[in-house]
Amino acid sequence: EVQLVESGGGLVQAGGSLRLSCAASGFTFDGSAIGWFRQAPGKDREGVSCICERDGTSYYTDSVKGRFTVSSDSAKNTVYLQMNSLKPEDTAVYYCAADQRFGTPRTLVSGYEYWGQGTQVTVSS
Repeated sequence: EVQLVESGGGLVQAGGSLRLSCAASGFTFDGSAIGWFRQAPGKDREGVSCICERDGTSYYTDSVKGRFTVSSDSAKNTVYLQMNSLKPEDTAVYYCAADQRFGTPRTLVSGYEYWGQGTQVTVSS
């Protein structure tokens, strides 16, 4: 059974930092696409970042470029999202997702087969 478990969310003041982790079991991140998404109340789930291709190509949505960094640790089978200079508009539930299929849209929800349960990030002003 594939399980993705996020951790690291919490409450932080604007300008602060958090590092989210996504640990996998029953699934190997190596060679997979790994996405980070977020969903704020009343809004659609949006793609934030991904290690989108097997060659490690990464993507960041415009609103987080220069502030967020996605990385992975193969030995720990864990993916991270380092979030710096956080803003109140970053407040959302953050989800990691993973997929091993070819040709699926890596910046969209439909591009991922496996999902974590989410972790809440709240940024106060």
